[in-house]
Amino acid sequence: MFGLTLLGAVHTAFALVALVAGYALLLRNGRIDGQSTLGRTYVWCTGITCLTAFGIFRHGGFNIAHVLAIVTLVTLAIAVAAHRTRFLGGLSPYATTLGYSFTLFCHMIPGLNETFTRVPVGAPLFTGPDDPALQKAIGVVLLLFVILMGVQAWRIRKGPAAGRQPHPA
Repeated sequence: MFGLTLLGAVHTAFALVALVAGYALLLRNGRIDGQSTLGRTYVWCTGITCLTAFGIFRHGGFNIAHVLAIVTLVTLAIAVAAHRTRFLGGLSPYATTLGYSFTLFCHMIPGLNETFTRVPVGAPLFTGPDDPALQKAIGVVLLLFVILMGVQAWRIRKGPAAGRQPHPA
C-alpha cells in the first residue's frame, strides 16, 4: 500500500504514534513532557522512527533524511539527558522543552514529503523533495515552530505565572 516496504510501514506506524503523542502534549500542556506516559511514548516512538529510517533507501543511498534522523536522535538524547541530569543547570528546562519541540519539527520534514508525494493517490500534492510547493510548506511549518519555541522559551523564563507547567525535578 502506497509503495511501502514492511520496514517503511513499521517506520510510518511509529512516526504516526509519535506525531499524535507530540501534538496531543502540545495541545494539552504547551510542551512535550518526556516523563508522562504520553511523553515517554513520544520519546520512544521518535527514537524508533529515527532508527528505522536508516534501513529506508527510497531515494538512493545515505541521504539528507538519514542526516535528519541523526540530528533528531542527538537532539532527543540531549533533551532527555538535560531533564534527567540537569547537566545544563538553568538551561536544562530550555534544552528539554525546545529540544523535544525541535524533534517534532524534524518529524514534519520527511512526513510532509513522504505523505504528500503519495496522496492523494494518483495526484499527489508534491512531486518530490525538491518541489517548490513542498519547500514552501516546510517553510511555513518552520515558521510556526519558531513561534511555538519562542513562546515556550518565554513561558520557561516567566515561570508558572505565564501558564507554564512546572518543570519536574
